[in-house]
Amino acid sequence: MDYVPTIGLEIHAELKTRTKMFCSSSNDPDEKRPNVNICPVCLAHPGTLPVINREAVRHVLRVGVALGGKLADYTEFDRKNYFYPDLPKGYQISQYEYPLVLGGELNGVTLTRVHLEEDTASSIHPEGKQNASYGAGDEGTTVIDFNRAGVPLMELVTEPVISSAAEAGAFARELQLLLRYLDASEANMEKGEMRVEANVSLGQKSKSKSQKLGTKVEIKNLNSFRAMERAVEYEIKRQKEVLERGERVVQETRGWDEGKQATFPQRSKEGSADYRYFPDPDLPALQLSELSELSRECLEAGLPELPWQRRTRYLAMGIKEEDARMLTAEPMLADFFDSVLKAIPSSVTPQMASNYTTNDLVKLIRDTKGRDSEYITDIPISARNFSIILQLIGEKKVSSRIAKDLLQESFSSDRDPAELATERSLFLGQKASDLSPIVEATLQKHAKVVEDYRAGKVSALQYLIGETMKATRGTADPNVLRELIISAIT
Repeated sequence: MDYVPTIGLEIHAELKTRTKMFCSSSNDPDEKRPNVNICPVCLAHPGTLPVINREAVRHVLRVGVALGGKLADYTEFDRKNYFYPDLPKGYQISQYEYPLVLGGELNGVTLTRVHLEEDTASSIHPEGKQNASYGAGDEGTTVIDFNRAGVPLMELVTEPVISSAAEAGAFARELQLLLRYLDASEANMEKGEMRVEANVSLGQKSKSKSQKLGTKVEIKNLNSFRAMERAVEYEIKRQKEVLERGERVVQETRGWDEGKQATFPQRSKEGSADYRYFPDPDLPALQLSELSELSRECLEAGLPELPWQRRTRYLAMGIKEEDARMLTAEPMLADFFDSVLKAIPSSVTPQMASNYTTNDLVKLIRDTKGRDSEYITDIPISARNFSIILQLIGEKKVSSRIAKDLLQESFSSDRDPAELATERSLFLGQKASDLSPIVEATLQKHAKVVEDYRAGKVSALQYLIGETMKATRGTADPNVLRELIISAIT
């Protein structure tokens, strides 16, 4: 029997706003002290009233415009009722029947909706008998930090049209990139600022090639893109084994165990009726057409160049697809590269600039800032100085070896590379008569290598050129050296 996987994603992202969704408490994801960004509203004290955060609404509508979705004219907030320790009200303010955005598409995946809600508090499970940050707690107990309670949370739901773990991963990564380009969310999965849940079902393909959908299983606790991809792959395999045994797949919510690399059952899957949605009586419905700054035209005018637009622009310049993707995936690096493009002369091609950026510069950043950092947040060298180095290479004033040294020095001090090259006499330009004694000394020192070349070992020539370049501190023109060496030994 042929089985066809069908995958849908539900993605939550904490939005970048100064305050929480319905109160004036600070929205600070980097706060380490528990229960300091709280107030009677987000703690659900009796008699308190929520107030809608306009900036959060604007963030979601901008996402909707970028995705090509239909923006709501009428929208309202609903109460989603369930009881859990991290939910102080006993219900969550969310959106059900009238979300802010309907439809849209990203990375070839059609979307169902994008709506706005409030986040829950954080459940902390202290390790050991004491936890310095969260106070006393016996091992095995759970404590609650309400700093996150009420933080604006965007939820995006895809249609069940994804057919593989790789496709799901590509979609989620592109969404994270979009949120960063729009400055709507940092979307760091390691901090819980972006959380992915995958709905996986395995259906049968009939002889008519039509597909019968299977039972949907939701996977939670996915804290990285790779974990999500592995969980989906595992769940497809697990469900296939269940069906091949002649058993039924149970509709349920499962978690992901990173250590065991396996999903595990958590609870039976709720339906919308279980949450008893109804309009929140404390919040007004919104008629967005009455707010001119939230009109589609106004929002479109304020959009930056989007990730896929920037990627297409780079490819049109002749930049390699791999480089175009790397640049686009790092917004700060791409902004830096665009500044370099404006500064370089005609002697430097965009392809050359991208090659030095994605290889030499990125290597320096990773080595200095740590290769485990999720994305680039600081580039010590200025775009001006980097473009000067490219210009020196393009005009053949320095060798590529010297250029790497200038990059390292300017990266550390941000000094003008041309000044450094002048101070240290690093410019190319020695006459052949000046280089001849250096070549002669190198050939005498490496007489065995010279004999190897004469015997037909072609690679020996490159070694001799390299050794002579070292003797000149990289200031010689390699092409001139090649001619001098060949002339001297043949």
